[in-house]
Amino acid sequence: MDQQRRIFLSNAGRLAALAAAGPALMGASSIVRAPGGVYPFSLGVASGSPLPDSVILWTRILGDPLDAAATPPGPVAVRWEVAEDQAFARLVAKGTASALPALAHSVHVDVTGLAPGRWYWYRFMLGDAVSPPGRTRTAPAPDSLPSMLKLVVASCQHWEFGSYAAHRHIASAAPDLVAFLGDYIYEWGPFHLAHPRKSVRSNECFTLDEYRARYAQYKSDPDLQSAHLAAPWIVTWDDHEVSNDYAADRDERLAPDFLLRRANAYQAFYEHMPLRMAPPRAGGFAHLRMYQRYDWGRLARFHVLDDRQYRAHQACQPPGRGGSSSVVRSGCDELLDARRSMLGGEQEAWLASGLGSSQARWNIIAQQTPMAQSSQTSIITPRDGRFWTDGWDGYPLARQRLFDTLRASGAANPIVLAGDVHSFYASELKSDFQRAASAANPVIATEFCGTSVTSNSRAQARTQRYVDFNAHVKFGRSDRRGYMLMEFTPSRTTTHFMALDDVRDPGSAVGTLATFQVAHGQPGVNQA
Repeated sequence: MDQQRRIFLSNAGRLAALAAAGPALMGASSIVRAPGGVYPFSLGVASGSPLPDSVILWTRILGDPLDAAATPPGPVAVRWEVAEDQAFARLVAKGTASALPALAHSVHVDVTGLAPGRWYWYRFMLGDAVSPPGRTRTAPAPDSLPSMLKLVVASCQHWEFGSYAAHRHIASAAPDLVAFLGDYIYEWGPFHLAHPRKSVRSNECFTLDEYRARYAQYKSDPDLQSAHLAAPWIVTWDDHEVSNDYAADRDERLAPDFLLRRANAYQAFYEHMPLRMAPPRAGGFAHLRMYQRYDWGRLARFHVLDDRQYRAHQACQPPGRGGSSSVVRSGCDELLDARRSMLGGEQEAWLASGLGSSQARWNIIAQQTPMAQSSQTSIITPRDGRFWTDGWDGYPLARQRLFDTLRASGAANPIVLAGDVHSFYASELKSDFQRAASAANPVIATEFCGTSVTSNSRAQARTQRYVDFNAHVKFGRSDRRGYMLMEFTPSRTTTHFMALDDVRDPGSAVGTLATFQVAHGQPGVNQA
């Protein structure tokens, strides 16, 4: 038996343990297999995009994560159930969904008619096979003010750079909701079912089948599956779901057929996420609207952004290639071109509308990369500073428009969430980052950036230099992997930076690296 098969069987055993977690649910057996002996739920199940009366359920029919050809070529009828209890004695909804080969035999079920603000259990069935039971919940009623929302924020989980121990701890935290801010997959790496000890750049994805295989590899991990089983997810994407540092219609290679590659990647993303959207018609994955809005009663409104699909190309790109670089502000006039946008005009207007109409106590802007200015050198005059062009520092006037929108909207307590840079940061957002906060230059919002689940980062000494160069960045750590655990109440937000002891160890412990609080009506970083 080869190593890949041993790993597959080991993971299948752990999946069986998940399915057997509730004896009343599964009886005396664990997993019951479909005809032919192949278990069809090798990628687990998931839920997401919760509304007060509905939630999206997801699975993909695939017997072997390394062999999509083993799945029957035609449509497959998949049964599903939703219940008030883990034993599935009190069903509230059930039905049958068609898993189509054109969408990789993925299933998206919009379960409607549910009660607001309560937990449910769900499962899928095919033949005699039963999936692990997932736990999900609906958003609270629109006019309610919940006492707390427990939110996990995660991003950047490169298979090559560690185990998914973080997801085991995310599941144990029993959050109400998980927000994943991008880089769910990375577009390169060997197709192994074990997390390797050493990274190897190979097998870069270009075709739809290659992206599908990459998602299957990642979603085969039992710890990632357990985090999906624990709570509904809200997701957006960043660059590596397609290719590193891509901007709208341009990649690093300046490939003439990049939009075809992007459409393949967008389709694979849709096929593997619990997204609330109708599948585009044939050929319709050239564009996919990802920005979305979710309310958690009157406690929180999520403004989930897409800063990849509509952005201007990075400023002052070196000749012959796309993507990012670091530039000195005085040598890159393009940075100050007011026509350049990170979100595109339509999304900017949508965000302004959502902020202006919000009655929520907390307005959570969930997006990809830090908004706080992060100069890589000290700044003496306004023309000084060296900046990375892929983040908001590469779009400073677009950032200023967003800050102006925040102030004009009157939206209460904006909290910006970010990922992408594989580091923990706690920062204060101001119109003028070079001046101290004052009545004329107030703190507009508080920003919390979470580190990566696995992806590596720069040395901590270099990160500390960046913190020292930017007074509004109050905390920065790039030497630890993990996630953020946040608690929102009507009176305050508490953010815990949760860090693994050893990202390479599947059994790694996790601990609180730092904790911050933001009081209602008092933006700013306050370390507890």
